[in-house]
Amino acid sequence: MQRLAVLVSGSGSNLQAILDACAPDGALPHARVAVVVSNRRDAYALERARRHGVPTIYHPLAPYTRTGRPRCQYDADLVRKLDPYAVELVVLAGWMHIFTDAFLRAYPGRVLNIHPALPGAFPGTHAIARAYEAWQHGEITHTGVMVHRVPDEGVDVGPVVLQRAVPILPDDTLETLEARVHQVEHALYVEAIAQELKDHITNNTN
Repeated sequence: MQRLAVLVSGSGSNLQAILDACAPDGALPHARVAVVVSNRRDAYALERARRHGVPTIYHPLAPYTRTGRPRCQYDADLVRKLDPYAVELVVLAGWMHIFTDAFLRAYPGRVLNIHPALPGAFPGTHAIARAYEAWQHGEITHTGVMVHRVPDEGVDVGPVVLQRAVPILPDDTLETLEARVHQVEHALYVEAIAQELKDHITNNTN
């Protein structure tokens, strides 16, 4: 059974898709979410984890910033909190912090992120809204979703694992486009995790 850590900051719809996929009849039957981490106490994703019997960790940044401790200390402490769970893959599902090397070097090539845009397009927050605005101005005809590895502190950059285009339809509103992009996110993230776990097994047995 391959173990995942899922890091979240919000409602956790991608987390829910992963939890569902880890069911015996799901797309990830040989994986399980070993722990869910949130930097926000009121993130609904924590409730999703509890309903599935998954351990949770609340790891806020504010105590570090208030006391002048550096960001790398926050990241190093999170590594220590994750150590007992021996996870093969760290999955960022709406995690709203940028990691330093203090975290990334503990999981080289094993941190995944999902972004609701295609590579090089609309990095950072509000990507779907920015894509919709660009479409309204006639600048693009489609947007998309990508899953990528996180090798450094770059924002929404890194080796792409999978990507999928999402057309913007003539009668789309921002809400309908958001719903369709999120639907693609849920499926694509599960597919990418399956691929990465398969590659992890292959690399460890060669």
